[in-house]
Amino acid sequence: MAIQTVMFDFSGTLFRLEHRQSWFAGLVDDDGKPLDADEQAELLRRMTAPVTLTVDLDDEHREAWERRDLDPELHHKAYLEILRQSGVPGTAQAETLYRRLIDPAEWTPYPDTAAVLKELSGAGVKVGVLSNIAFDIRPAFTARGMDAHIDEFLLSYEVGLVKPDPDVFRTLVERLGSPAESTLMVGDHTAADGGARDIGCEFALVEPLPTAERPDGLRAALREHGVL
Repeated sequence: MAIQTVMFDFSGTLFRLEHRQSWFAGLVDDDGKPLDADEQAELLRRMTAPVTLTVDLDDEHREAWERRDLDPELHHKAYLEILRQSGVPGTAQAETLYRRLIDPAEWTPYPDTAAVLKELSGAGVKVGVLSNIAFDIRPAFTARGMDAHIDEFLLSYEVGLVKPDPDVFRTLVERLGSPAESTLMVGDHTAADGGARDIGCEFALVEPLPTAERPDGLRAALREHGVL
């Protein structure tokens, strides 16, 4: 069956959080030296790791981590502890970095995101965005005029469901009004995003590379499934 609907993950798929040097002003390592490029990259990885837990958490913070994408307060609690364990000096610095993470304006679209969304919409293909996330990502699209090409957003903290629960995919498929068999899920995580296959959707994997290193990953993934 031809693809009539495409669902996209957000982080590492349509957008990526890419840091600026100014974010790390004043941060030092255990020896009091400014964080080097590798240390900054590792800290950012810990802030954006979608599934893998990067530090050892006690029971209280582990529960917050496991439920972080269902509740903004738990998300905040878990990530502040991760930042603390990652050597961020002081609550104020951790709060500043955390605010970067949840600010849609700080996220960078992949080079082909805008064009792909516009072309899909123009071709009559329904488009949904499905994300395990605890903050509203819609402003990232609105600020760039991309929201006009999105038919539905389904965010975990708003619906109380997280990928790979089949019900989260089923809910978005039903909202978009197309059969699962004619729906393609595009994401950067085989387990979480690939769960769409459990309800009969097709799945396309993209690599969550830096945006400059993945100029046409979305378009290539769609073409492999006969879209665009």
